[in-house]
Amino acid sequence: MAEKILEIRNLTTGFLTDAGMVKATDRISLDIEKGKTLCVVGESGSGKSVTALSVMRLIDYAGGLITEGEVLFDGQDLVQKKQNDMLKIRGDRITMIFQDPMTALNPVFTVGEQIAETLRTHRGLSEKEARLQSLEMLRKVRIPDPQIRANQYPYEMSGGMCQRVVIAMALACNPELLIADEPTTALDVTVQAQILELLLQLKKEFQMSMLLITHDMGIAAEVADRIAVMYAGVVVEEGTVAEIFERPRHPYTIGLLQSIPGLEGERGGELYTISGSIPPLSNIPSGCRFHPRCPHVMDVCRSNEPTLRQSPTGHKAACWLDDTEADDQRPEVKLP
Repeated sequence: MAEKILEIRNLTTGFLTDAGMVKATDRISLDIEKGKTLCVVGESGSGKSVTALSVMRLIDYAGGLITEGEVLFDGQDLVQKKQNDMLKIRGDRITMIFQDPMTALNPVFTVGEQIAETLRTHRGLSEKEARLQSLEMLRKVRIPDPQIRANQYPYEMSGGMCQRVVIAMALACNPELLIADEPTTALDVTVQAQILELLLQLKKEFQMSMLLITHDMGIAAEVADRIAVMYAGVVVEEGTVAEIFERPRHPYTIGLLQSIPGLEGERGGELYTISGSIPPLSNIPSGCRFHPRCPHVMDVCRSNEPTLRQSPTGHKAACWLDDTEADDQRPEVKLP
């Protein structure tokens, strides 16, 4: 059995509001094997970023609270650790790339100084050693003229360049686990492809594991070893890329796949959309959380919440259709 670098067990994270505790994630469980990539996909509001912030224990600073569950990193439960202990892990063994590179960097320090600070803090390097290592990291992420760029401030660089700096900072200490939260969302399409290619190459070079959060199923197909689909704070399906794309078992996953734009020769038709929207976390529907938007809703879906059940191959899904339909009777998936 493959060794796991991260095991999330029954993680429940909430926020205190005037209406009481609102759950942003509800008893989710996920695993990442060493050297592998898990992609977490879903619409905005699914709980993807909250999951990442919970793993990093940054949720504590965002007004959130982990109320239940474990986050086992290399066998250690991060939920039980104090923030002083997390400072030694965060930025060193576990690092994170945030959605918007322009807000992830400090505007009053040069980019070289920000990378060097990470090295001085976690590796105890001298100023000169940290400076030289910072230049090397800028070269690794393919930033031209690193000596010049290192002395620039974030506002003097493009969004794509800033994202490369963020990646350099995240990888400076050779982490075991990289969390990338929608790392290409704020970038144009051409730069997105370059950043994804860079992440894949550096992942292989640094031999690290990766948790990639995205709403783009195309990115997940290109990058992932396994895909977990989240909806309204819960995991509704998880499997290998082949299982998710070739034999999806949850109607929400099917809807996401059908929403992918068609190939060049097939464009011009109406793009498929999932009706409705994700419910507010303060008003989660009873039963299956997806049932108000599901084209295959049954009475049992409205009253009872399905559990995440695993097939012999390891493919997991939380859907009552598994109890009512044989494989050859399941909804057909028409992919672009």
